[in-house]
Amino acid sequence: MSIAATGSSAANSKYAAIVIDANTGKTLFSANADSRRYPASLTKMMTLYLTFEALSRGKITKETRVPISAQAAAEPPTKLGVKAGGSITVETAIYGLVTKSANDAATALGEMLGGSQDQFARMMTAKARSLGMNGTVFRNAHGLPNTGQFTTARDMATLGIALKEHYPQYYGYFSTRSFTFGRTRMPNHNRLLGRVKGVDGIKTGYTRASGFNLASSVSDGNRRIVAVVMGGTSGASRDNHMVELIKKYLPKASTRGKSEPLVASAGGTSFNVLNKLLLPKKDAPTPDQRPDTDAAVAEVEDSVFVSEASVQAYANPTPRPQINIEQKIAPQEKVDPVSTASLNKSGWVVQVASSPSRAEAQAFLETASKQAPAVLANASGFTVQFEKGGVTYHRARFGGFESKSAAWDACAALKKQKISCYAVQN
Repeated sequence: MSIAATGSSAANSKYAAIVIDANTGKTLFSANADSRRYPASLTKMMTLYLTFEALSRGKITKETRVPISAQAAAEPPTKLGVKAGGSITVETAIYGLVTKSANDAATALGEMLGGSQDQFARMMTAKARSLGMNGTVFRNAHGLPNTGQFTTARDMATLGIALKEHYPQYYGYFSTRSFTFGRTRMPNHNRLLGRVKGVDGIKTGYTRASGFNLASSVSDGNRRIVAVVMGGTSGASRDNHMVELIKKYLPKASTRGKSEPLVASAGGTSFNVLNKLLLPKKDAPTPDQRPDTDAAVAEVEDSVFVSEASVQAYANPTPRPQINIEQKIAPQEKVDPVSTASLNKSGWVVQVASSPSRAEAQAFLETASKQAPAVLANASGFTVQFEKGGVTYHRARFGGFESKSAAWDACAALKKQKISCYAVQN
């Protein structure tokens, strides 16, 4: 793979990569960084994030025993191999994840922290949303194949930065070269540790569907970058490409210290259903409840708002058409009409979703149109591009409403069809 993402990497539909300056948050390199990919064992970064969170809050200690259920014991390799009914300490489980990428230990941690693997996956997705990982859905704690589990290279870089910023007291686990379990010495799967100066983690991953993945954190004096490579055709080519990226972009990173964290500290994870994971933190205005101020409208409007109608669309992880995320964005919002119908771009509109992917925003419009054809018969779908936190998003909206009441009535009707939305003046 070349840094320019030409040749074999350009022909590889699984390939994605990103390099982020961990001091400034600036994207130094990107290729398909917002395209949907399978995380494989990079999933365990979130399992560890929630484990570190529980440790920091005193809910567990490093010596807390983690029960090994029949389901955990039955997970396929790689694993520690503890029999059902046994247990390991939290710290042993952590070492198992960061070195051997143990699937049984990941499942056991998830079951202990979440009560069940399904509930833990909901917690993982909720945490992803609160960290700004808007293109990620988790279905399990280990990353073994699941068609509904997906992420992006940008989201994995965000998680890598969050792990270091939020839990520096535990981050050293990622640089563990090996640990001994019973009589077995288990080396770290990350072969860049000790090979490339400054690499201090984070995680490798592989399934047949994902290809070879790697997230790396690298520091050199005052410079620090987090880089992610996904979809490598082999472990060696993935590692070599990561080395290329580090050599080229670490010297270009800023030497100044951070004035503030790049990833806002996340809140709780007490969500019960996936629908709640995909909604903004603040209630959107509805026909029977309006925000108190214009600022409240703006806060809702700039949330990554994912409609209930799009939940099923998320279950299909087929990569969307690639987006050139390095296009220069004009300061004003860009409007991309989905249809050629006459469109009133002023006045009142109904927004049903917002996504980092324009193709996904358009898919939300199509889903809503099919699910509620009568409500949207005279409306025209379009996307509006805006930037927030250095990331480009695309609002999915329907226009053509003659008045505020018409837009609010349409939104109320959509909600009866289980399509989350809000009405706003364009």
